[in-house]
Amino acid sequence: MDILYLMILCSVSLAVVFLVVFIVNARKGQFEDDESPAVRILFDDEVKEKKESGNTTENDSDIGENNKFVEKSE
Repeated sequence: MDILYLMILCSVSLAVVFLVVFIVNARKGQFEDDESPAVRILFDDEVKEKKESGNTTENDSDIGENNKFVEKSE
């Protein structure tokens, strides 16, 4: 029966801690902007630059580990 009192005390104290953290963040304005995070993914942040056209050969480092062609002998 003593463990039941301990568990109730722990769960109530944890709930109070979460409530205090929520109230502090709500007063700081953490939850005021609901619109922009949902729309932010639709906009491009920066334009991707193209590689220089003078260098047409690709090195092993440019190809990547998964795209390398390995010739197998049978």
